[in-house]
Amino acid sequence: MRWFNPPKARLPKERQDVASTTADPGAAPEFALVPGAPAHVAIIMDGNGRWAKSRHLPRLAGHKAGVDAVRRVVRAAPQIGITTLTLYAFSSENWRRPAEEVSDLMSLLRHHLLAELDELKTNGARLHLIGDWRALKPDVVERLEAAIDATKDNSRLNLAVALNYGGQDELTRAARTLASHAAAGRLDPARITADHIAAELDTAALPPVDLIIRSSGEQRLSNFLLWQAAYAEMWFTPIFWPDFDGHVLGQAAADFAARERRYGGR
Repeated sequence: MRWFNPPKARLPKERQDVASTTADPGAAPEFALVPGAPAHVAIIMDGNGRWAKSRHLPRLAGHKAGVDAVRRVVRAAPQIGITTLTLYAFSSENWRRPAEEVSDLMSLLRHHLLAELDELKTNGARLHLIGDWRALKPDVVERLEAAIDATKDNSRLNLAVALNYGGQDELTRAARTLASHAAAGRLDPARITADHIAAELDTAALPPVDLIIRSSGEQRLSNFLLWQAAYAEMWFTPIFWPDFDGHVLGQAAADFAARERRYGGR
């Protein structure tokens, strides 16, 4: 794992003159396509609270600013060449936070599911959800289902949002499913492979994760995509999530493109 502190600047000139597409075909692209960009990027969006604290603002202000960062990244990703973006929005451990903060986060979720639908459609983003999101309150689940249905025909970007998600919980649920198949005689336990496990994970319909990014200076996975991270590249930045933007994402993609991935072979 390596540490990066990229400046908030545009991509180098040699990467800016590569043509890319935008949601609006008539608009000039803001970000350059990065040759060799990771197809699937997963982001641990960290630092909302510390961003707010550094500005003497309530934590809710940090979460609201974090939503703006999500919007910027979703717009930039397809231009850069990223086709799948997975965002760690609410972990299964986040329920341990103060009740008022959890309530604020759920209120933000309710509001932005409706407010961002047009934005998702404009950017050609298809919404996917991972995690035990159906355990959320019924009105939230209803809105999530409606958002999934409203974006199902979009194909420019797969946007997977991790809600009530924990990597260990995901693996536990997959193990239970395989165990039930074995108990019913539909699966020989001795023949269970890694492919069987992967097929039962929340990300089964998504491509492999190429790059995991974490903002705010922390260098750990925090129970995020534990199985999927096996051969993913890691990229860390001290930038708090509310300050994250498409330029930083582009620099992460360019760094990824310069790496040699060996998958443990040598």
